[in-house]
Amino acid sequence: MKFTAVEHPFGTIKAWMGATHFLTRTIERVSTEMSLHVLAYNMKRVIKLLGSETVMKAMRA
Repeated sequence: MKFTAVEHPFGTIKAWMGATHFLTRTIERVSTEMSLHVLAYNMKRVIKLLGSETVMKAMRA
């Protein structure tokens, strides 16, 4: 069951990226690019779960 739970987010992120390759080179830049993709994925999930108003209030605090 763990494998299935982890597989979905990576599949979604790969689909957003076009499932091809990273736009940057070097391990540091690729790591940064992947971190930005993961941040965007997590932000979209939080907004969907809590609502945009709640997220905006939390960001202002």
